[in-house]
Amino acid sequence: MEIVLALAIGTLAGSGIYLLLRPRTFQVIMGLSLLGYAVNLFIFGMGRLRTGAPPVIDAARGSDPSLYADPLPQALVLTAIVIGFATTALFLVVLLASRGLSGTDHVDGRESEKP
Repeated sequence: MEIVLALAIGTLAGSGIYLLLRPRTFQVIMGLSLLGYAVNLFIFGMGRLRTGAPPVIDAARGSDPSLYADPLPQALVLTAIVIGFATTALFLVVLLASRGLSGTDHVDGRESEKP
């Protein structure tokens, strides 16, 4: 299970960095999203990968921390997903406004592509 998670994180991070280095704005936004997903998986993996373990203390099971999943990475990842979605939506609105004003979606603005 750990090797699959490591490969997923590496693939997402590598693809995200590749897209960040592209000249088009939409590809940069997608690269940021992929890199954000890689970081989310990394944080989630740091909270011990456990299946069937509740994140809250149950009186019947006792208070041994090894019986439970860590709820902090789960809360951090959930918050990061919401913030990442909002940031991506904001980037896309700025991209559409920039394309409407300049007529191009290149980062350097050299190539004009009026539809």
